[in-house]
Amino acid sequence: MSASLRKMKLIHVACRELALDQDDRRALQLEVCGKASMSEMTEQDMDAVLDRLKKDGFNPNSKPGKTHRAAPRSDLRLIHVLWRKLGDAGVLDRPDRAGLNAFVRSRFGDHWQSVPADIDMLREKDQIDAVIRALKAWGKRAGIDFDFGRTGR
Repeated sequence: MSASLRKMKLIHVACRELALDQDDRRALQLEVCGKASMSEMTEQDMDAVLDRLKKDGFNPNSKPGKTHRAAPRSDLRLIHVLWRKLGDAGVLDRPDRAGLNAFVRSRFGDHWQSVPADIDMLREKDQIDAVIRALKAWGKRAGIDFDFGRTGR
């Protein structure tokens, strides 16, 4: 198997583990190397995309089954998207999942009766909304545009 084919497969594995669909993957590739299609990418382009995916939390050495799937609810997925946008803007010390969990514990630990070990374990709508509001407020203070191009909302 050629090195390019191995890298293509690894990019697909990384995107699956990070819960990125095909449109998200192509947008990421376009942002990183200016090419939406992997067939147009050089090995250096693929390396740059893999480096970005690793920065976003992909660990190529992790054992199968130990990865985190997409959050079970859309409101929880929004929290992950907001956190990633804050990380992309460079305002986070820890842009990974552990950083998000630490933020929730430090920000809400004194206000809630109990704080879950992982953000995706949140079930109370009021708590989820509070995290979303806090992340959006942080983004506003940092001058980050959270406009996702949606209409009708």
